[in-house]
Amino acid sequence: MTTLYATLGVESDATLDEIKRAYRRGAMKWHPDRNPGRETEAHLAFQEIRDAYAILSDDEQRRIYDDVFAQEMRRWQAELAEQEAQEHAAQREAQRVAQEHYEKMVAIAMRFADDGHNRDVLFGVLLGQDCEAELAARIADSVWALQESRRAHAEAAEASGPDVAPEEPVNAAPHGEDARRTNRHPGAFESFWHGLFGIRS
Repeated sequence: MTTLYATLGVESDATLDEIKRAYRRGAMKWHPDRNPGRETEAHLAFQEIRDAYAILSDDEQRRIYDDVFAQEMRRWQAELAEQEAQEHAAQREAQRVAQEHYEKMVAIAMRFADDGHNRDVLFGVLLGQDCEAELAARIADSVWALQESRRAHAEAAEASGPDVAPEEPVNAAPHGEDARRTNRHPGAFESFWHGLFGIRS
């Protein structure tokens, strides 16, 4: 916001002598006779300098100007703060809606994946739910990869079968490769799920 002080090139607490000196400098610089070929621009600048000096060189007019300007600044700042608050509220609401939509799309994809449908079906279902194509592809890929990981884990667990010697108690702690397998897969699966969707299974 340009002020009369800025027009003269002085601070708002400038003395009368500083204002007079600034006016003389500006008037000499922008006098139309000193700016051949730029008369229109010079005339406008010269007039602004004269108007600013007329107000700031008069104590009463300067006081009124300062009061009015301060009021306008407070009003402008209040309007700006209100506008920023409204924008922030709108952004938060948009983020909430987007998060709810994302979680809904993930839940739908998981349901169809659990029913045995492949990645392309998941993608098509999400598109049918007004899911943006890029997001639908990303969710379909992630959910399908998750299902494949779960299926592979289940098949590996079924293929390995119980590996406990008859003389060992049934509740003995696993050891060796069985211990690594038992300890590795749940953590890996949980990390995979958390990495994809930001939540724990």
